[in-house]
Amino acid sequence: MFFGKMFIFVENHMELNAFSSQYFPPIRFFADFLSQENPCIDVYENYQKQTYRNRCHILSPNGLQKLVVPIAHTGKRAMKDLQISYAQDWQKEHLRSFEAAYRRSPYFEYYEDDLMPIFEKKHKFLLDLNLEILEQLLSLLQVENKFSLSESYIESPAEDFRQAYDAKNPVEDLPEYTQVFSEKIQFIPDLSVVDLLFNEGPQSIVYLKNLKQQ
Repeated sequence: MFFGKMFIFVENHMELNAFSSQYFPPIRFFADFLSQENPCIDVYENYQKQTYRNRCHILSPNGLQKLVVPIAHTGKRAMKDLQISYAQDWQKEHLRSFEAAYRRSPYFEYYEDDLMPIFEKKHKFLLDLNLEILEQLLSLLQVENKFSLSESYIESPAEDFRQAYDAKNPVEDLPEYTQVFSEKIQFIPDLSVVDLLFNEGPQSIVYLKNLKQQ
């Protein structure tokens, strides 16, 4: 399993703020995540279908686009045990979708060498993929936000964000910023944070901090 630069300290769940592992998480996730002193990814929670755990939303030339990482096995499984299916070349599809969506954005070339290689790796577990993405995004946001992984299911966290982000009903009241296709498509809020990064660049962290203060 992938652990990167993280450290694990989960002896007292009541001191932790619980988050789920997500695939290119939405903007609201990062606003909350960066505001917490002890964010902890619950790797023992059960996988839930049709959530950001294996999907993300981006803005394509035709509007909102949902990208889904296929899962190898269905049924009740902990996030740490969930394996990715490579029966179809979804990585190529996601890479092409990102390029079509953001090639014209102000900061695509600034970040592409850091983000696009993610689609070349074939992680066995969804958790490993999501954790690499999270660490890379935190690095690009230029924040040293250390987080932990749970050693068991988090029963009573200090604050619970695991169900806070609904892919079916995303947040609608976020401040607007200029998106790539704003001349023809009305602003779509709470997309993957990559939408913010590609459009706002280094100012993305200011947006996220201001968002949490509202």
